[in-house]
Amino acid sequence: MLLRANVMLLLTAFIWGFGFVAQDEAMKYLDPYSFNAFRFLLGALSLLPLVCFFGTSKAKLFNGGKPFWVIGGLAGIALLLGATLQQMGIDVLGKNENEATEGKAGFITGLYLVIVPLLGFCLRQKIDKLTVGGVLLATFGLYLLSIKEGLTIGEGDSLVLIGAFFWAVHVQVVGYAAKYKLDPLKLAVVQYLICAGLSFGLYLLNYRVLEVEGDKLSLQSTLDASGAILFAGFVSVGVAYTLQIFAQKHVAPSRAAILLSLEAVFAVLAGWLWDDKLLNSRESLGCILMFAGMLLSQFPIGKKNKEDSLKSRDSRSVS
Repeated sequence: MLLRANVMLLLTAFIWGFGFVAQDEAMKYLDPYSFNAFRFLLGALSLLPLVCFFGTSKAKLFNGGKPFWVIGGLAGIALLLGATLQQMGIDVLGKNENEATEGKAGFITGLYLVIVPLLGFCLRQKIDKLTVGGVLLATFGLYLLSIKEGLTIGEGDSLVLIGAFFWAVHVQVVGYAAKYKLDPLKLAVVQYLICAGLSFGLYLLNYRVLEVEGDKLSLQSTLDASGAILFAGFVSVGVAYTLQIFAQKHVAPSRAAILLSLEAVFAVLAGWLWDDKLLNSRESLGCILMFAGMLLSQFPIGKKNKEDSLKSRDSRSVS
């Protein structure tokens, strides 16, 4: 069973890594807001059968009390910020033919694994020497990957990096669900619906009220992006999240985190297979150091807080 669980987690990382291709392709037809609205709505709907499968009645589906709605609302907002900034960054990176969009976005997003314990430290959670070493390695790796001449960082990299911060905030917020014994499936459905609704609201505000340029939404554009929407919403959320839930019943959170961090590696592979884009030698070295930092920060030495948080890692569908 342990082998099967490890394979399921590896498949989850594979799906999430290749999800960056879908996110990049969708930007050819849709804006970040409408794409996020579609994929998170589809993601929520794809999880409803799973909720019913585990015996949750319709009457109790949204009856979780004040902690449920507070945590669900905050998680939905953090998810919105993380996903929107990430998608905007991917949109910017995708416009540069010389950028390995999927690989860079995958590794920069993966830094949330390092940011989580730093946020925990700010919240008076314990942090050990291995985590500090992982942060330093990942920071130097980010320097090699993204910092250009004159100590500047590209707009796309910056947006994805800020998005990674909010992914980490999201993990910390959802981590509190364990203290109140909230149903992670219900919580996932609610936060996805909140994120989808707010994303559509941002679309209306930007393109219909403020009339900002860049509105691509139409019936034809939605049909053109339907493959990317289906993969990002149904496969990355519904299928991958289901695999993760079943697998993590049999795998320690620290081991699961290491396997799931391979998402960044699969993102590079996906970019190479789909767009024939590879990182240059400097960027590749940066990715290796970042990956080493991610792994180092996940070694299970006094990691109770982090393990509780990683058990709630439900939104990385979206990366």
